[in-house]
Amino acid sequence: MRRFIKYLLPALLLALCLISSAACAATFTDAHGNVIELDDSLEAYAAVTLVGADNAARQGETNLGDLWADALRWFAVSGEINAAFDEDDVKAGNDRIAVDADHIVALWNGGNLRADIAAGTFGAEALAEVLPFPNKVAVVYMTGAQLLETLEAASQGLPYTAETADACASLMQVSGLTYTVDTTKAYDALEAYGDHWFTAGSVSRVRIDDVNGQPFDAEATYAVVTSNANFNGMDSSYVLKAAAEANEQSAVTTAVVRDVVFRFIAAELNHQVGEAYAAPQGRLTIL
Repeated sequence: MRRFIKYLLPALLLALCLISSAACAATFTDAHGNVIELDDSLEAYAAVTLVGADNAARQGETNLGDLWADALRWFAVSGEINAAFDEDDVKAGNDRIAVDADHIVALWNGGNLRADIAAGTFGAEALAEVLPFPNKVAVVYMTGAQLLETLEAASQGLPYTAETADACASLMQVSGLTYTVDTTKAYDALEAYGDHWFTAGSVSRVRIDDVNGQPFDAEATYAVVTSNANFNGMDSSYVLKAAAEANEQSAVTTAVVRDVVFRFIAAELNHQVGEAYAAPQGRLTIL
């Protein structure tokens, strides 16, 4: 009996430890009601607060918006995205970005940045609070003229007020380009699109100042890294949807956006979000 207890007790203790660990594993319920298990091993450090709460990214550029968009563009430019194209895309020969790095940009809706990341140590839960949706990374190929109209439509709610807060959810945080919105000019609303937006009858308020340090070219083809939601026309993204449908190389990947953001922080920033993101970097000017 003593020998039995001698060997049984460690086994029971191990079982209890495993049960306890499973019970205490961090989970998060996303905005669609899905319970997701979080990777507790993910850890990074922010030198400053990264701003996403209180509709901040609907009102203008934020440092968190810069970081988020940078992560998406990095995913494409680095080639990490190549492993995320699904089997059908690969069979069709669509297994990499089809333009040079200086023609790759990233767009992210300000309405999909829902929380701050406080200065200090953070992990997967903080990223899930920022983006409580299971969004995937997508790539849309479009002309410069289409990119310009995308930004025109996305900024139609500006200037931000309590009445325009819903329409401002589409305002784009960007990487790989800088742009200016002149709110002293009226938005040329054409046809209703969704609950809060209109298609653009013309481009009257937005100009793209540069793309990756080069002059903007309305006739060039750009790869826009964004979310599957924008790929499918969410908010004001009717141009993104039309461009995706018109170009067979446009694709939704298997990569989860939150995971890509952490991979960027780990691989490119060495787990440290430092002073480079202390403030917005001047990618969006609102007049």
